[in-house]
Amino acid sequence: MTQDFAPSGPEAQERAAQWLGLAGLRPTRQRRALAALLVGDGENRHVTAESLYAAARDRGAPVSLATIYNTLRAFCDAGLLAEIAVDATRSYFDTRTDDHPHFFWEDSQVLTDAPAEDLTILHLPQAPEGCEVARVDVVIRLRRRR
Repeated sequence: MTQDFAPSGPEAQERAAQWLGLAGLRPTRQRRALAALLVGDGENRHVTAESLYAAARDRGAPVSLATIYNTLRAFCDAGLLAEIAVDATRSYFDTRTDDHPHFFWEDSQVLTDAPAEDLTILHLPQAPEGCEVARVDVVIRLRRRR
């Protein structure tokens, strides 16, 4: 799977610092480096921990895969990222945190935004007693016709 990441530079670093500041997260060196890769150009991205790790290593950022996972979890907990589970073993992290559907391209293992205006959910089941619906993730799995 290929993923384009934000170019580095002062503008990317400034955007990353602002993004971290929105959530009140301490801008450590590693958080700033990863945030710059994710949002440094203002574009939305769907990444896996592994793709972010590879991008960080390619840019010379000394970060472990465990740190990537911990940082992605902190970004999710702070509301900066949404985690989208496509199956029991793989999650993608989305920089666009509003409710919107996704296409998961099975052949290439890529997650993309799907057009929200074409989706209608008429009714959700009642949540069990003492619970409320936190969010609804819609992942539409696609494969090429054979």
